[in-house]
Amino acid sequence: MKPPDRRAALAQYRARAAVYDLELALFEPIRRQAIARLALQPGQTVLDIGCGTGLSLPLLEAGVGLQGRIVGIEQSPEMLARARQRVRAHGWRNVRLVCAPAEEASIPGRADAALLHFTHDILQRPEAIANVLAHLRPGARVVASGLKWAGRWRWPVNLFVLPAALRSVSSLQGLAAPWAGLAQALTALELDTVLLGAVFVASGKLRESTPPRR
Repeated sequence: MKPPDRRAALAQYRARAAVYDLELALFEPIRRQAIARLALQPGQTVLDIGCGTGLSLPLLEAGVGLQGRIVGIEQSPEMLARARQRVRAHGWRNVRLVCAPAEEASIPGRADAALLHFTHDILQRPEAIANVLAHLRPGARVVASGLKWAGRWRWPVNLFVLPAALRSVSSLQGLAAPWAGLAQALTALELDTVLLGAVFVASGKLRESTPPRR
């Protein structure tokens, strides 16, 4: 399968920006589950990788409080413009939004946690994962969630996964186990699947020393 295509992804999200929030409504319980796994504490710093229109920001803000910090990374200007509107509407002063691909983003400092919610293309880019992990403290909590193939014998479920994936990712590469690129860097990995195996939530803690990529 072809690797993720940045230009294709930008075109996808340019077209979806206006309706993205409505499209993701079905998956909001999964977002809440994923953010709960971060176990955020007041005053912490959290990275929201592929933050889109900022749908995760209210829950992240509730977790880190006014003394904490949130850094959102998003490569789509159209999506990030809506995230900026959300930040202004809430008057949040502790949110920094960066318009850049995850592999190129300039991320300040080292964070206590990172969320990758429905960010399949990012998870399939080793250089993106490396940049994110390099800006986390040892022991930082990392949570990834998103679509996955439900399994060889669950083809009715996969008939739901396929069109959803084609609308939201630029490559089906790695869809059997999208979290695999993170796994070697994390300890105490926990994996749950929901919606009959169509969606995963994977979480763990960054190892004290991340093994080199091969």
